Amino acid sequence: MIDGVGRWGRVVVESGGLRRAYDGVFGEIDIGGFGPAPQGQLSAEQIVAHLVANDELMIQATEALLAGSPFAYYELEEDMHRPQLDALAAEQGGLRGLTALLHGTSDRLCGLVDQLGLAAETPVETHLREGFDLIVDEPLPWSRTLDLHTRVHLPKHQAQLRLLRA
Repeated sequence: MIDGVGRWGRVVVESGGLRRAYDGVFGEIDIGGFGPAPQGQLSAEQIVAHLVANDELMIQATEALLAGSPFAYYELEEDMHRPQLDALAAEQGGLRGLTALLHGTSDRLCGLVDQLGLAAETPVETHLREGFDLIVDEPLPWSRTLDLHTRVHLPKHQAQLRLLRA
C-alpha cells in the first residue's frame, strides 16, 4: 500500500498495491465453482459481502480524513453480523450482484486513497479482529491500516475463496 518515499522523505500512498490485491480477489471470484462453507466459516457470498461492508467503512474513514477531520474511526470484526451479510447478498441477488458492488466500492476506495496525500498519516482509531491473524485495538496512521488491508485482509479472503472451490 505504501508505495515509497516521496521527494522530501514523506511516505507516498497510492492505490496500486491495493488495486492488485483486489484483482487477486476478483480473479478467485471469476474462477467460481464455490462449494458450501465448512461449519463456522463464511460462504463465498458472505466473504464478498464482508468485503463490501468493509470497503464502506474504509470509505467513510477516508472521506473523513479528506474532509480535514482530525478524528476518524474504523472498526471491523471478522464475523461482521452474518445475518446482515446474508441480507446484503439477497438484496444484491447473490454472488454476481455482490461482485458488481465490490467492483464499485473497491474502485471508490482506491480513488479516495489516491487523493490522501499527507492525510494518510492521520491517526485513526482502529479496531480490527480477523481470527488470530490480525488483531488491532489502537490508533494507527491510516496508511498503516490501508497497508494491513492490502497485505493481510484481502489476501486472507482470497485464500478463503480458493479453499471454497468445489
